[in-house]
This record gives sequence, structure tokens and C-alpha cells, in this order.
Amino acid sequence: MQRYAAALHRLRTVLPFRGYGADTVPMIRPDGIDALDARLIALFTENPTVGVLGASRSLGVARGTVQARLDRLQGRGIISSMGPQVDPVALGYPVTAFCTLEIRQRQGHEPVVAHLAAIPEVLEIHSTTGIGDLIVRVVARDNADLGRVIDEIIDDVHVLRANTSMCLVTHLDHRTGPLVEASARRGSDS
Repeated sequence: MQRYAAALHRLRTVLPFRGYGADTVPMIRPDGIDALDARLIALFTENPTVGVLGASRSLGVARGTVQARLDRLQGRGIISSMGPQVDPVALGYPVTAFCTLEIRQRQGHEPVVAHLAAIPEVLEIHSTTGIGDLIVRVVARDNADLGRVIDEIIDDVHVLRANTSMCLVTHLDHRTGPLVEASARRGSDS
């Protein structure tokens, strides 16, 4: 009976993650990732088509462990997508610009965001502090096309002013690898 109580206690306190058996409990902080998670994320970032079996072979862990880790990372929102990353330049949109928008505050951000989301060349929209209210990342086929995109952006009664800066060279593209590594190190220090 005492053995049963100890096992039950272990299941209730050590298995906070859905889908893990008693022999596969990951020992990490609930708010962080560990070294295996970091290696898994790096592997799928470098080779998104590796698959679960390929990842298990490459990392030297069981296939079920890889699948459980991926499920947990996705469930916690750490991995937001396993989909491909699209390069706008390869699609024929080599011009990138950032538009800072000042908007009418009475209706909030929703009407402007809905308007911007309907423009295919708008890739990102961020609410900001400072001079502008929104920063919008856009792409275009050339400078004249950028003018058309900007005209579409400001063709909304809620947009008061737009200030656009063209990107000449991207020195560091969107990345998360170093952040993942730092998070894993921080998790192992606890």
C-alpha cells in the first residue's frame, strides 16, 4: 500500500505534462526549456523536413520522446509553427519597408489592423509606443509598387499619417536560435 501511495504521489507531482508516462518525465522547469528541447528546436529550424524519426536518430533519443517534446513545445506555444518559411524576394517582392502609422485612437487599433490585414504585402503589424501607434512591415515588387502599397495603407479614415523607411540591407534576419540557447542555459542553471 505504501508503494502504491508513493507511486500515486509521484504521478500527481512529477507528471505535470499531459502525455508523459512515469518513465519519460522531462525534468525541466515549467517555464523554460532544457538542452534536449534546444537541440530539437535547432534541428527542426535547420532541417524542417527531418521528421520525428529522423530527429530521434539524429539526437539519439526515442521517437516517442521527440514526438512528446514537440507536442509539449507546440502546446506551450514555444513552437508556433512547423510550416515552411517563405522568402518574399523569391516570390518577386525584393523591396522591404517599415511604415510607422499614426492612427485615430477613438476606434482603437482593430479597424486599422483589419484594413491592413487585407493587404497581401503587409507582413507584420505591431502596436508601439513613441511617435507612431503602429509599425507595419511591408514588401513590394519595386519602388513604384511600394508607392501603391503605401497608398493602400493610408486609404483608411483611421490612418492620420504614415512615415515610411525603406530597408536597404538586412544585416540580421528574424532569428530565435540564440534566444532558444539562452533559455535552455537559464533553465539548466535553476
